[in-house]
Amino acid sequence: MILFHGSDHIVEMPLYGYGKKTNDYGRGFYMTETKDMAKEWACSRNRDGFCNCYDLDPDGLKILDLNSSQFTILNWLAVLARYRTYWQRGSIAEETKNYLQKYFFVDPEEYDIVIGYRADDSYFSFAQDFVSGTISLRKLTEAMYLGKLGEQVVLKSEKAFSQIRFLGAEPAVAQMYYEKKAARDRDARRAYRQLRTSIDDKSELYILDILREEIKNDDPRLR
Repeated sequence: MILFHGSDHIVEMPLYGYGKKTNDYGRGFYMTETKDMAKEWACSRNRDGFCNCYDLDPDGLKILDLNSSQFTILNWLAVLARYRTYWQRGSIAEETKNYLQKYFFVDPEEYDIVIGYRADDSYFSFAQDFVSGTISLRKLTEAMYLGKLGEQVVLKSEKAFSQIRFLGAEPAVAQMYYEKKAARDRDARRAYRQLRTSIDDKSELYILDILREEIKNDDPRLR
């Protein structure tokens, strides 16, 4: 696998055990298969950065792909709820968080690599709307594809870190890639506003339906 990491500096040797535990999937080294996406992330603060390139040998690694057919968007949301902290105590959102943890959480720490959506500002706001009951599960699922905001590949284990090789780095110019990132986000939000106001089918599932009916991960209505 050829992977890219956007940063404000060159990272020749990613180190196991570093990174924020409040990142989307906890501590780890976050990359993408898309060079331009990595350059956008490198310039996210409107400063020049670097796109670091790596060769990862996935042989023998245990991979959690949250975008595969065996999982639903609720599995991704449950992982996000474990590590990110935007739920408010005493609200329906807190009850939702507890329910997701109980029935949909998949522990990334049991895997060498995690693949899943990147919860940047747009995706984060879409998820918040679902948790607060503003949009249906279908609309949340469709929203994840808006603006092509990208997947990320995360190294989680020492074994995974031992199977990555640095290939080189090239500059990411903020004047170009900060605007690209901003435009991608604007496009996603514009498309989401149209999606959000579209008419729902009466069979649409909202978070309150999931809680009241105690819908679990194997329910065909989630597919």
